[in-house]
Amino acid sequence: MASKRIQKELQDLQRDPPTSCSAGPVGEDLFHWQATIMGPSDSPYSGGVFFVKIHFPPDYPFKPPKVNFQTKVYHPNINSNGSICLDILKEQWSPALTISKVLLSISSLLTDPNPDDPLVPEIAHIYKNQRSRYEETARAWTQKYAMG
Repeated sequence: MASKRIQKELQDLQRDPPTSCSAGPVGEDLFHWQATIMGPSDSPYSGGVFFVKIHFPPDYPFKPPKVNFQTKVYHPNINSNGSICLDILKEQWSPALTISKVLLSISSLLTDPNPDDPLVPEIAHIYKNQRSRYEETARAWTQKYAMG
């Protein structure tokens, strides 16, 4: 079941890729993907290319994929291990969601962080109280880690 579904999502992604994202299997392993998310132009991540690892569980789509940033990101909802705090990757997961939708959600999380449900409380604090300092640091990290 899982591999059929993953195969179908791969075909859909190749036919109709989500805006500024791409993804596909690493080598021959259908359950292990690498994705790329372009930093949204209306965010401090603009110009960056972010690499994301995706691991599909054997019971996908009934369980969410495990998605982690490989590129360092300064963000209240992404920690230093690349873990992402996003409801659809946890309790709000639904089999109706696809990797394409997940990548778009992560991309919009870069534009609109959720400081009220932070994975990194100190960055959330800076985001809420010193927005320009947050944006400066996020831009600096993007230049350092996401622009090759």
